[in-house]
This record gives sequence, C-alpha cells and structure tokens, in this order.
Amino acid sequence: MERDNMVKSVSRALDIIDMISLRKYGMGVTEIANEMDINKSSVHRILSTLVKYGYIEQVKDSGKYKVGYKILNISTRLLDSIDIRSEAKLYLQDLEQKTNEVIHLVVPDNDEVVYIEKLDGNEALRMHSSVGKRAPMHCTSVGKAILAHQPVQVVKDIIQRKGLKPHTEHTITDEMALLENLKMIKTKGFALDLEENENGIVCIAVPIFDYQNNVCAAISVSGPLIRMSQERLQELAPFMVDIGKSVSIRLGYLDE
Repeated sequence: MERDNMVKSVSRALDIIDMISLRKYGMGVTEIANEMDINKSSVHRILSTLVKYGYIEQVKDSGKYKVGYKILNISTRLLDSIDIRSEAKLYLQDLEQKTNEVIHLVVPDNDEVVYIEKLDGNEALRMHSSVGKRAPMHCTSVGKAILAHQPVQVVKDIIQRKGLKPHTEHTITDEMALLENLKMIKTKGFALDLEENENGIVCIAVPIFDYQNNVCAAISVSGPLIRMSQERLQELAPFMVDIGKSVSIRLGYLDE
C-alpha cells in the first residue's frame, strides 16, 4: 500500500507540473485541487515539496504557483547532450534506402562544412567527400542550406573571408547572385548543388535546426546528373523537407 501511495504521489506531482506549465501566469492551490479533483491539503503538500526542489516556485504578488527554473536547467542539459549523428541516424538510413544514393550529414565550422556522416547507397558513385573532410559553403547544397538561414551580413562576412572560388564552370561566383539563390532556398526549404562543386554531381539538401531554432546542420542526397533529373529532385524535395523537420524536432526545434 505504501509503494502504491508513493507512486500515486509522484504521478500527481508530475501532473501538477504539466498542468502549471500550460498556464502563463500560474495556478492557485484551489484551482489545482478543483481541476485534479483532490483535496487542497494534498495539493499544498505536493507544491511545497516541488518548491523546495526548485521545480515549482510561488509568485509573491499573486500567491500562485508557476514552473521553476530547475525545469529549464534540466531541459538545457538534456538538449545539450543530444548527439546529432545518433538522432539523425534512422532518418539517414531511411533516406539511403529510399534513394539508393550517397547521403551526407554535415555541420558548419569555421565558415565551412564538415562531413560527420556519410552513407554510400547502393549505386556506384565516386565523390570527394568523406567523414571528417571539409567543404566550402557557397558551392555545396549542404553549405547553401545552412547559409540561407543566416543573416545577410553573416553571409557577406563569410564571403569576404573565404571568397567565392569556382570549383566548376557552374559555381556561383557573384555575391549578389549567391544572395538571391540563398533567398530562394530559404523560401523553398531546400538547396540544390547543380554541378557547382563537382562536375557531373547533383545534390539536394535541407537544413537542420536546434532547440534554439538556429540552423546547426544539413542533410543531403547526392547522385550523378543522369540519375538526379529535375523530375527526381522535385520528387525528393518534399520528402527531404519532412526529414529535415523530423530531425530538427528530435533536437528540440519548435516547428512554428
């Protein structure tokens, strides 16, 4: 009986935290008791314990209770411990199975992108990419997917530092043209690399956002021009946008 009561108390405490978290200005003891259909003395005991440990705090002016900063502290620790590779793994595998093409996961670092995961697919394709290798942002789909969600001045600063080196005859080397391309990418939700980094290679990428709603990574599908036709890119785009959103949500992103 004691064990059952202890579990019930924990359950009620969690219910109270969840309930209060939905009320911007907090809740009073009577309000909580009525909504949970339990007596006020029980509610008060639970609240006192939660206040002691910082999960709930009492507003001095109104006497109501609201969520304490301990919840934020725990949430931040959880979000900081999330590993992008592990959270994205199943989605990358799903993308590889659907496309049979090369799949990349990258993160931005020092004005470049770094490949942190690569799945080779089932189709033969020779690419320069490998895990740990760096690539420019202005001519890769993953790089442009990330740049598109940066402030314009940040993009201009990166261009100033890194330049717009041509990697193929298709590389965008004009600043204004790149900025226009990034504006379109942000609107559509995905980025294309139309032989801009490697001749004969076409890529499509989507951004990944973290719990602060900042772009933190990108996922791409890469294949030869002969397989990555305009029709196929149009078919892949909505599927990839969905995957990008799913991975972002796993990282704590709030899809508004």
